[in-house]
Amino acid sequence: MDKVVLAYSGGLDTSYCVKYLSEELGLEVYTALANTGGFSREELEAVEKRAYALGAKKHVTLDVTDAYYEKCIKYMVFGNVLRNKTYPISVSSERTFQALAIVKYAKQIGAKYVAHGSTGAGNDQVRFDLCFEVFAPEMKIITPTRDLKLSRETEIAYLKAHGFDADWTKMAYSINKGVWGTSVGGKETLHSATNLPDKAYPSQLSKEGTESLEIEFEKGEVVGVNGKKIDKIEAINLLEKIGSAWAIGRDTHVGDTIVGIKGRVGFEAAAPMLIIKSHELLEKHTLTKWQQYWKEQLGNWYGMFMHEAMYSEPVMRDIETFLENSQRTVSGKVFVRLRPYHFDLIGIESEHDLMNNAFAEYGEMNNAWTADDVKGFTKILSMPLKIYNAVNKIKP
Repeated sequence: MDKVVLAYSGGLDTSYCVKYLSEELGLEVYTALANTGGFSREELEAVEKRAYALGAKKHVTLDVTDAYYEKCIKYMVFGNVLRNKTYPISVSSERTFQALAIVKYAKQIGAKYVAHGSTGAGNDQVRFDLCFEVFAPEMKIITPTRDLKLSRETEIAYLKAHGFDADWTKMAYSINKGVWGTSVGGKETLHSATNLPDKAYPSQLSKEGTESLEIEFEKGEVVGVNGKKIDKIEAINLLEKIGSAWAIGRDTHVGDTIVGIKGRVGFEAAAPMLIIKSHELLEKHTLTKWQQYWKEQLGNWYGMFMHEAMYSEPVMRDIETFLENSQRTVSGKVFVRLRPYHFDLIGIESEHDLMNNAFAEYGEMNNAWTADDVKGFTKILSMPLKIYNAVNKIKP
């Protein structure tokens, strides 16, 4: 029998695919879950059990969390990447690294086919397909959910007819969780006038009042939380735990999909929002205005390319080099206050803080120049404006 590797999450679409690929196409199905940090051990065990119950020949879990951080997350922090100034590109950026892991595994076992459960109206189909086309052009891509235009009800009926059932009511919302946040889709996100209810989010508000938080950065990366040195992935998980208890990081992203339509998705990303906004504040104190300006341009491009599955475009490596080089002085502590649904950036402490009062205190005292220096500076600065307005006889 020919082998097919299915990018498997354990959800309804990929569960249908396991059965369809084996029963209808007669393929030997190898399910692979590429974990980007969003599953607990118990959840991984449940997914594996379900895969075998559906008829998978073999199931594997491929942990790509570290690679995902080193090759993507840290650069999105360096670039303060928020898609449309809102979305930290959580699940969107994971898909490329999941697809790369699937390709690597498929080559290892000599598979003829690769498959995924994406629909025909979203971004993920392009993310998986593009990676498969570039790195495994010899393998045929099979996508039952997309090709057959399947509804949720049709998939459930098919699985029941083939002797498999589960509590699909728990999947009223499509939830994709990874180390860099959780996306939440449901009937409310399909329309422009409605929004997700609180119950749709995996984490619920459990604290009241306020809480102080300290995040320490070294060359742009988080190295400490509340005075304790901590590993980067561990820091993200800890900040997510702290922030989600305050229901921080919830929002709805509205944007243009790769296939050209508008789309909405809810998300919960306490750690990404706390890290990016704290990092951005630290950069305001430690970078020059032109470093900030060009970082904003390139960070925006980096996020757009990552969102649209263009990770393998060589310019991404060029942008990463720029972003990493810009972080030489982005070290210090950021102080944050947490409260229900919100957080406030209080301030920073850094040996690289350019608000150095040896030169001046804004709006108060100048120590590095005289009043006459500013008069002469302003006179020269005004010259091109003076000439233009005089020549063109422009009046106030």
